[in-house]
Amino acid sequence: MTDGNGNDTILLAHGGGGELSDRLVREEILSRFPSRELARLADSAVIDFPGSRLALTTDGYVVRPLFFRGGDIGRLCVAGTVNDLLMSGATPLALSLGVIVRDGFPMGDFRRILDSVAATAAEAGVQIVTGDTKTVGHNAADGIFLTTAGVGVVPEGRRLDYAAAQPGDAVLVSGTLGDHGIAIMSERQQLGFTSAIASDAAPLVEPVAALLAAAPATRCLKDPTRGGLAAALNEIARASGCSIILEESQVPVREAVAGACDLLGLDVLNVANEGKCVAIVPPDQAEAALAALRSTRYGREAARVGRVEAGKPLVVGVNDLGGRRLIEMPYGEQLPRIC
Repeated sequence: MTDGNGNDTILLAHGGGGELSDRLVREEILSRFPSRELARLADSAVIDFPGSRLALTTDGYVVRPLFFRGGDIGRLCVAGTVNDLLMSGATPLALSLGVIVRDGFPMGDFRRILDSVAATAAEAGVQIVTGDTKTVGHNAADGIFLTTAGVGVVPEGRRLDYAAAQPGDAVLVSGTLGDHGIAIMSERQQLGFTSAIASDAAPLVEPVAALLAAAPATRCLKDPTRGGLAAALNEIARASGCSIILEESQVPVREAVAGACDLLGLDVLNVANEGKCVAIVPPDQAEAALAALRSTRYGREAARVGRVEAGKPLVVGVNDLGGRRLIEMPYGEQLPRIC
């Protein structure tokens, strides 16, 4: 996209987790930072240090509205950062918190957000150990933005990698899809669905620990945030060089979310999630992994939704009648400012 003078410009869709995001990262960022670990484009970087392996991640949160059914920007920032560490197989240890807040922001809302950060950090078993606070002019921001960094320790011998997916592996999801994106859209657009739809924002410490204990040979984990399940599976397919077959009738979706997607013309596979994970596990450990997920608070509706096959790095959806469709990486995003 160009401005009136013919110059390239950044679009909101560049932050959507789809093809435009991928192009921006690969062409403008990876080309300037020649790091093998960065090139993996995983949720966290795993760095070898003497005597340990550390996972490091960073993120920014600009969600609108700040408060929504099922959470708020404070809960979102902790859950999102903790989950990024978990997807690399790390045990989260500590977070930093940066706050940019505009002049005139209500002190009551500021305190409410900080209380939510504290409560979610306590739930996840991590501490906020450093941070920074900046205030800006009334017209320089539309409320409050949060930035985080997280650090964790990866146990010796655990190596999760999108490229490790192999033909025959099972594809699991830890619960229902689309809850967060539809909850945000409902409140932002004041759609007033008769059934309350709440965000799934949550730290996945318990379900991930249970999963990895039951399926120690798990190939990789991925949280289907921006771009939803479609983007997550396409990333894994591209990295592994394998096809992924998605049994669409097995994908768990709440009735209210499915109805909202139908009404709005959305594909739930593209809708963002903030408290779910995708797991690629060996077939002989799939049932144990599924049972372990279902034994936890945030994994009760986990499901086996597909398999990895040899073939071109594509994601193919299969319906109940055997019909097939190509599930592509989303191009931009359906809803900006989702996290």
